[in-house]
Amino acid sequence: MDERSQAQDDTSLRGLAGRRVLLIIAGGIAAYKSLDLIRRLRAAGAAVRPIMTEGAQAFITPLAVGALAADKVFVDLFSREDEQDVGHIRLARDCDLVLVAPATADLMAKMAHGLADDLASTVLLATNRPVLIAPAMNPVMWAKAPTRRNLALLRDDGVHVVGPAIGEMAESGERGEGRMSEPADIALAAARLIEPPLAAGPAEKASTQVDKPLAGRRAVVTSGPTHEPIDPVRYIANRSSGRQGHAIAAALAGLGAEVTLVSGPVAIPDPANVRVRHVETAREMLDAVMTSLPADIAVMVAAVADWRVESLSDQKIKKAPGDAAPALILTENPDILKTIGHHAERPAVVVGFAAETQSVLANGRDKLERKGADLIVANDVSPRTGIMGGEHNQVTLISRDGVEHWPDMDKATVAERLARVIAERLISKS
Repeated sequence: MDERSQAQDDTSLRGLAGRRVLLIIAGGIAAYKSLDLIRRLRAAGAAVRPIMTEGAQAFITPLAVGALAADKVFVDLFSREDEQDVGHIRLARDCDLVLVAPATADLMAKMAHGLADDLASTVLLATNRPVLIAPAMNPVMWAKAPTRRNLALLRDDGVHVVGPAIGEMAESGERGEGRMSEPADIALAAARLIEPPLAAGPAEKASTQVDKPLAGRRAVVTSGPTHEPIDPVRYIANRSSGRQGHAIAAALAGLGAEVTLVSGPVAIPDPANVRVRHVETAREMLDAVMTSLPADIAVMVAAVADWRVESLSDQKIKKAPGDAAPALILTENPDILKTIGHHAERPAVVVGFAAETQSVLANGRDKLERKGADLIVANDVSPRTGIMGGEHNQVTLISRDGVEHWPDMDKATVAERLARVIAERLISKS
C-alpha cells in the first residue's frame, strides 16, 4: 500500500478512534480473517473485545485472538468468573458497536429468531448497540431460501450488513457469492456506522446554502445489479459493483440531501448518513423506489436486468447425460427509470445512466427522450474499458441543452461533480 492510500485509509477509519468494538467470531473458515480485522481496528484506535464461539475455536485459537486484541477472549456463557456480575449483559452494553465477522448461516438464523443458547447469541439478543454482520458461507447456503428470509428479518430489525463478496471459496472448485468481505472493507463499514455526525456551529449553519445546497431536499438513488432467480441456486445478473451508485448517494448526502439508496446485491459497505434499502430483483427495486417518493431528485444508476425468467423453478434444474439444455422463457422486467420519468409524482430532477458498448452518444440521447429524464450519464462499458466493476469512470453527460464529455476520473470524483450539477439544476428550477 502506498503512502497516499494509507493516508486515505487512516482518514476513512477515523470514526473508530477511541471506540469500543465487541467482535464476535463465529465458526467458519473465514475466521482466520478476523485476526487481520482485529489488527486493523486496533491500528485505527479502537479497543477490541473478542467473543469466540465453540466453532470458531476449531479454526483459530483464543491465544492468537487475545494476543492481537490485547484483551481477554470470552468463550463461555456459563463461566463462573465472568457471570458473577451477569457478564453477558455487561459485554452486550459495554461497547459502541457489536461486529460479527464471520457471521455464519447458523448464527444468522439464531439472531433472526431470537435464540440464545451460547455466549455469542445471548449477547446479540441482549445488546442495545448497533450490530454489523459480515456474512460468510458457501454460495449454495447463501442463496438458500431460509438464509434469504433470515437476512431479510435481520435487516428489518435494524442489523447492518457488509458483504458477502463474490470469489473463490475454501472448497476446491467452488466460486460464487458468499465469501466474507475483506477486513479493510469491514473496518471501513464499522467506522462509517459509528462515526458521530459533526455538530454544526453558527458559522456552519450560516453557510448552509453554500456548503449544503441540498439541505431539506430528498433524493432516491438506485445502485448495483439486480439478481433475477432461475432456480434456488442460479440467477441472471451483471457485473455492476455498485461503486458508482453508492458514491453518488454519498455525494448527495454530503451536499445536505436526505438520501434513500436502493441497492441491489453488492459486496461494498453501505455509505454513511444514507438510508439504505437492500433488494434483490428488479420488481423489488421498483417497489422500494416507489415507496421512497415523493422526492426532489431521482438518480437511477442501478444496472437493472432487462429480463427475468417467466417461471421460477422451485428446485435446482438438474442435467442428465443426453439431456438438451433447458429452455428459459424470459419476460420483460419493469423499466424503473421510465416509470419514474413519467410518474405523477415525478421528482424535479431525474437522472438516468446508459451503460453502452456501442453508439454511446446516440443511445444516450435516445434514452433521454424515451425515459423522460433530465440528464443521462452515458459511458462505454466494453470489457476493454474496465469501467463495469472498476474504480474509474469516463462519462458523457447528456441533456437537452447539450453534451459534456468528462475526462477519466475515479468514481467518487464523478459522483461529486454530478451531485453539484444536480444541485445547480434543482436550484434553477426552484
